[in-house]
Amino acid sequence: MGVSQDTVIKAEGLNLVFETNDGPVHALKDVDLEIDKGEFVSFIGPSGCGKTTFLRCIAALETPTGGSLSVNGMSPDEARKSRAYGYVFQAAGLYPWRTIAGNIKLPLEIMGYSRADQEDRVKNVLELVDLAGFGKKYPWQLSGGMQQRASIARALAFDADILLMDEPFGALDEIVRDHLNEQLLQLWARTNKTIGFVTHSIPEAVYLSTKIVVMSPRPGRITDIIDSPLPKERPLDIRDTPEFLEIAHRVREGLRAGHAYDD
Repeated sequence: MGVSQDTVIKAEGLNLVFETNDGPVHALKDVDLEIDKGEFVSFIGPSGCGKTTFLRCIAALETPTGGSLSVNGMSPDEARKSRAYGYVFQAAGLYPWRTIAGNIKLPLEIMGYSRADQEDRVKNVLELVDLAGFGKKYPWQLSGGMQQRASIARALAFDADILLMDEPFGALDEIVRDHLNEQLLQLWARTNKTIGFVTHSIPEAVYLSTKIVVMSPRPGRITDIIDSPLPKERPLDIRDTPEFLEIAHRVREGLRAGHAYDD
């Protein structure tokens, strides 16, 4: 089966085995998945289920040991060289000696963008993440939530079509997290990015996603893929609706079924 024009990421029979002193560790096993342009796909599962490993394979930070994986019809390594994606890590990872604008400029400097282009892009992405006016501040002058937004701005600065996010809000308290979830949905609606998002939180996965990929503990497999029937416009109180609770229940069941493999 060929890759449709809308398919941005395609994995077929993807396997990744890490060789360790204690023997091989099967991090990913027979993963089949297609992600289409403009989708918001969450990966959820317990620690050690391969969520982050799969994201890292897409970003060419890990190399699969079997099966195939394409990003924009290219190998992950070719996609990396063509700047197909931005990556947001669990920690904001901002350099304390650089201003917020300076941190966002860093990938642009490395990629050789002109100074004028850098200034334009920094201004645009700071507005996108609601940090206009904070460019001259240093990371230590910003709250944790604002630092994560700056980290997202840095990943958006060179305007890649794909945004890969590895538990970006996991360390934040629930109120801040809720607010950033709302903002992320607004950002997604404005930019039409394709987003791959790793989370441990069932409500977060259900609230954000058009598709939820439920994964099992090692060997990391997909136990369920849920296409969300929720509308694109999602106020926070949608989480109290029967439709939302039904999807959350299905995710929970999928996680439980994944653990049953261990018995």
